[in-house]
Amino acid sequence: MNTPQIDAAPQDLILPALQIFDAPAMQIALDAANLIAPDDKALRAAAVGLLKNAQAAGRAAIKTAFEAQPFRAGPTTRAYSWLTDQILTTVLDVARNRLHPLSNPTDGERLSVIAVGGYGRGEMAPHSDVDLLFLTPYKMTPWAESVIESTLYMLWDLKMKVGHASRTIKDCLRLAEEDYTIRTSLVEYRYLTGDAALAEQLGKRLWTELFKSTAPDFIDAKLEERAQRHRKQGGQRYMVEPNVKEGKGGLRDLQSLYWIGKYIHGVRDASELVRHKVFTQEEYEAFRAAHEFLWAVRCHLHLIANRAQDQLTFDMQVAVADAMGYADGGGRRGVEHFMQAYFRHATMVGDLTRIFLVAQERRHAKAAPMLERLLKRKPKTKPPYDIKQNRLTVSGPKTFLADPMNLLRIFEESMRTGTLMHPDAMRLIKGNLHLIDDAMRNDPDANKLFLGLLLKHGNPERSLRRMNELGVLAAFLPDFAPIVAMMQFNMYHHYTVDEHTIQCISHLSQIERGELIESLPLASGILQAGVNRKVLYVAMLLHDIGKGRPEDHSILGAQIARRLCPRLGLSKKECETVEWLIRYHLLMSDTAQKRDISEPRTIRGFAKAVKSVERLDLLTVLTVCDIRGVGPGTWNNWKAVLLRNLHAATRSALDNGLEDVNRETRETVAKRSLRDTLDGWEPADIKKEMGRHYGPYWQGLPPATHVIFAGLLHDIPDDEIRIDLMPDPDRDATRACFAMVDHPGLFSRMTGALALVGANIVDARSYTSKDGYATAVFWIQDADGHPFEETRLPRLRNMIHKTLLGEVVPRDALADRDKLPKRMRAFRVPTNITFDNEGSEIYTIIEVDTRDRAGLLFDLTRTLANAHVYIASAVIATYGEQAVDTFYVKDLTGLKFHSESKRHSLEKRLREAIDRGAERAHT
Repeated sequence: MNTPQIDAAPQDLILPALQIFDAPAMQIALDAANLIAPDDKALRAAAVGLLKNAQAAGRAAIKTAFEAQPFRAGPTTRAYSWLTDQILTTVLDVARNRLHPLSNPTDGERLSVIAVGGYGRGEMAPHSDVDLLFLTPYKMTPWAESVIESTLYMLWDLKMKVGHASRTIKDCLRLAEEDYTIRTSLVEYRYLTGDAALAEQLGKRLWTELFKSTAPDFIDAKLEERAQRHRKQGGQRYMVEPNVKEGKGGLRDLQSLYWIGKYIHGVRDASELVRHKVFTQEEYEAFRAAHEFLWAVRCHLHLIANRAQDQLTFDMQVAVADAMGYADGGGRRGVEHFMQAYFRHATMVGDLTRIFLVAQERRHAKAAPMLERLLKRKPKTKPPYDIKQNRLTVSGPKTFLADPMNLLRIFEESMRTGTLMHPDAMRLIKGNLHLIDDAMRNDPDANKLFLGLLLKHGNPERSLRRMNELGVLAAFLPDFAPIVAMMQFNMYHHYTVDEHTIQCISHLSQIERGELIESLPLASGILQAGVNRKVLYVAMLLHDIGKGRPEDHSILGAQIARRLCPRLGLSKKECETVEWLIRYHLLMSDTAQKRDISEPRTIRGFAKAVKSVERLDLLTVLTVCDIRGVGPGTWNNWKAVLLRNLHAATRSALDNGLEDVNRETRETVAKRSLRDTLDGWEPADIKKEMGRHYGPYWQGLPPATHVIFAGLLHDIPDDEIRIDLMPDPDRDATRACFAMVDHPGLFSRMTGALALVGANIVDARSYTSKDGYATAVFWIQDADGHPFEETRLPRLRNMIHKTLLGEVVPRDALADRDKLPKRMRAFRVPTNITFDNEGSEIYTIIEVDTRDRAGLLFDLTRTLANAHVYIASAVIATYGEQAVDTFYVKDLTGLKFHSESKRHSLEKRLREAIDRGAERAHT
C-alpha cells in the first residue's frame, strides 16, 4: 500500500532534523529486522526496540540543544513534535505494511491518521500527551481495527501517553457539535499519514457544516471555559506558584486565541491574525514573545521534573531560573528577576486576550433581546468619548490624542460613567504612552487629575489596576515601573509588589466606605473621625516603591517620596508626613509583632518615634492595610489585638505624658484589678497571692491571666502540674497556662511539648514566684493560624503532661517532624541575631531572625536553658518561611547580658543550634 508521509523535515528545529531522527537509517534497520523476524510478535518487539533507542537519542539531542539555547522554545517544541511525527509514522508503517499488509484494499478500508489538540498544532513539551484521531470513511473494518490496535500497543510500549479516538467524518461532525472539547481539538487537526483525501474532506466539512455558522457559540463557550479555568487556578495573574499552562495569562489563554482565530478566520498561523486586523504588528510581536517565553518555561519544567509538570512551584522557580540563565543582581535573586519576566509576559497575554475576545464579541455577538435593549440605559458621555458595547471608548482618536491629558481623563470618565474600558480605547492608550512625557508629568493639572483618581470616586482600585495594566501608572510615575510585576521570592507575600500596593489601596477604600467596621473597628474609627486622606492615599501608593534594590526599601521609598510629593501638589507639611510614613511604615508592625508591648520602654520608644496622635493614627491605618494587602489569611485577630493594644498604650502615653508609662503604675493597677476579681476568697489567701509574685509578673500579663494563675496556684501541691487550656477567640489563639514547681529548662520543655502537637506559639510569658513556682502562659494557634478546636484540647493536655513528666523527650520526638518539604527548601533566610540592652528596663532582648521550622523554638530555648539563661518572655512572629523569635532574658544572677564576651558566646551557641537544625531539616 502506498504510504503518504507527513511534510518533509522542517528547517526551523533546534538542531538539524537528521540529528533528531534518521528516517532512512531506521527504514534500513527495520527492513533487516523484517528479514530475520520469525513472526509478527518478534517483528513488533524488534521495531519497538529500534524506535526506543532512536526516541531516547532524539530526546537527548533536543534536550542538549535546548539547554544550550534556553529561550528558543519554538524550535524546541517543533523538534519534539517532529520526533513524535517520525516515530508515529514509522509505527504506522510497521502496523499497516509489515504486520497487516492489504494487497487489494476496498474503499471502506481507508485510514487517515490525524494529530489533534496541542500535538495537532505542532507544539510539544518534552512530556506532552500525543492526541490522535484515526479517521475511517465508514464503519470500522477488521483490518483498520487491527492496524489501530497494533499501533497503540507499540506506542504504549514506547511509554508514550496517547489519547486516541476512532471515528468517521460523520461521527466527528456530530460529536463536535455536541461537545466543545472535541470541537476545540478538531480546530487544530493536522494530517499525519494514511489517506490524505479523507483528512482533507474532514477539514472542508468541519469548516462548511460547523465552524462557519457557529462562531458566536464557540466564542461564548471559550469565554466561559476561560473564566472557569481562572477561577479554578485562583483568579489572579500573580499567583505565587502559577500554572504556566492553565493559569491566568498562561499558555491556555494564548491557545484560546489560536482556537478562536482559526475557528473564525480559518488561519493556520497566528501571524495571519494581523492580516485580519485582529492584532497590530506590534501586538503580534508581543504575542510571539510571550508565546516563546511561556513555552520555554514549560519545556524547562518538564525536563527538570522529568515528567509533565506545569505548576511553577517554589523549588521549580529556582531551578527554571537557573536553567534559563537568570543570575542574582541589583539586590535581588535570579529567581525574582525570572518571575518578574514571567508575570510581565502573563500581563501581556491578559491584555492581548482581552483585546482579541472583545473584538470577536463585537463582530460575532448575538443581538440582545429587544426588551433588554429598551430597559438598559446607555451611559451618557461627550466627545472625545463614546460608549460602544456598553464600554467606554474614543469617538475620534486624533482629537483624543491631540491633548495628552486625555490619557488620564479617560480613566476619570470611566469612573464617572461606571463603565469598563473598551479594548479599542485600551489599545489606543497602550500605543501612545510616549505622549506622557516630562512636560505632562510636571503639569499641575495632570497631577491634580491623578490625585482625583485616588481620592474622588470611592473606588481607586479599579482605575489604578487598569492604569497599571496599560502602562499608564509607570509612565506617569516612572519610579513605579521597577516594581511592576516584581515578585518577592518568599512564602509571606502572595502578590507582586504592584499588585500588593493596589490591594492595600483597595482595603483602605473599603475601610473608608464603612464596609469593615465590624472587623476593623480601630481603623474604621480613625477614618470616621477624620484624617488627611491625601497624605494617607499617597503614602499607601508609594510605601513599597523602593523595593527590589540593594538599599533599604523604606529609606529609598522615603527619598523617592521627598521628590515626588511636591510634584503631586502636596504642601510642605503633607510631604514631610508622607515621607515619614514611608520611612517608618514597618515600625508599628515590627513593634507590635516582635516586641513585648507590656514593657514600658517599648511604649515610650514607640511614642517618641511617632511624636503625635495624628501620625499614630495615620501609621495605624497604613499598617492595617499593609498587612491585609499581603494576601488572604495574613490578617487575623491576634495581629488586630496587638495593634489595638499598641495604639491604645501609645495614645495614652502621648495624651498623658511619657513619664506616666512605668512599671509601678501597671503593678498597682493589676493588683487592684485582681483583688476586685477575687471577691469571696479568704483574706489570707488573697494576701498570699498578692505577695507571692515579683513586679514583672504583674506588669507583663493581662488581668484575665492573673485570675487564671491565682486559681491554678491556690493550694497547689509540689508534685502536681496544673494546666488550663482555653480558646481566646478575641486573639485568634488558644491560651495555655501552666503552674508547677520551677526547675531548669522548664520553658524549653513546654515549647517542645507544644511543637509535638503541631502548635504554633505566637506569644509566651514565664515567671517564677517568690515561693518557687513557675507560671507560664502560651498563646498558640493551629497550622491554619486559628485557635485549637475543643476536640483537640485533651490530646494537647495529655502530650504536655507526658513531656513535663519526662515520659516524652521533645528532642527525640521532634527529629522526624522537623523536616522541610522539598518545595520549601528553595528559600534563603540569612540568620541574624541581635542583643538589645536598651529596649527593656530589666531584661536583655535577644532577637533571632532565621528560617522557620517546626523545632526551631525548642532548639533555641533549649540552647538558652543549657547556657543558664532565664527566659522571662518570648514574642514569636512568622512571615512565611521567616521566623523572628524575640526573648526577654536575664543571666543566673538576675542581670542583663552586659558582657560582650558572654553575648558573643551565646550568639555562637544559638547559631550552632540553628545550623544543626537546618541540616536536620534538609535531610
